[in-house]
Amino acid sequence: MLTVDFDRIGIRPGIRVIDVGCGAGRHAFEAYRRGADVVAFDQNTADLADVETMFRAMAEAGEVPASGMAVAVRGDALALPYDDNEFDVVIASEILEHVPADDTAIAELVRVLKPGGQLVVTVPRRFPERVCWALSDEYHANEGGHIRIYKADELRDKITGRGMRFVHRTHVHALHSPYWWIKCAVGVNNEDHPLVRAYHRMLVWDMMSRPLLTRALEKALDPLLGKSVALYFAKPAVDRAGV
Repeated sequence: MLTVDFDRIGIRPGIRVIDVGCGAGRHAFEAYRRGADVVAFDQNTADLADVETMFRAMAEAGEVPASGMAVAVRGDALALPYDDNEFDVVIASEILEHVPADDTAIAELVRVLKPGGQLVVTVPRRFPERVCWALSDEYHANEGGHIRIYKADELRDKITGRGMRFVHRTHVHALHSPYWWIKCAVGVNNEDHPLVRAYHRMLVWDMMSRPLLTRALEKALDPLLGKSVALYFAKPAVDRAGV
């Protein structure tokens, strides 16, 4: 399940991409599948081991162009171990809501992006996230959990304040908002609750089958109930931010 629109950002062979806070690797895998030179970056050693295993499996199965390269790197998003202006595309999906020093993280995302490059940041959308917080402290009040709820315009301004040009905004994953509301209502870790299990089966079926009915329904609901907001930016050819 991708939150970032890869067609919009034009991932292709020869593009260097870093997925900061890659987690289980879903966006890194798609970039690799499209032949990019990919860095999957995270602080979680166990997640990165699984990502490396999947990279190898994809290569062995012939799922990536010969030009594709991929590596998993452990490190701190507040101090990315890369030179200025190193990547064509920087992805930070569902990470900033976890980071206390988000201004520092944003500065690092911008710093490693090449002039003319693209940055995509996704975070939980304000309304669905507020419902989750209202229903459950367990959802957010834990180590590594969500520490803030963003207003999209405020996050946009934080990033444009670093010299980036705002390009586009989308809302996605409307069908996932009710799933998280159910989980928050019955217990976030209560995976055996009948409603949770039934809704999860529907989501898996939808992701695997992609029927026209649910695709059309989600597209219609995304502006109202989209679980995440994705913000797209471009770095000016002349780096005016000085970062």
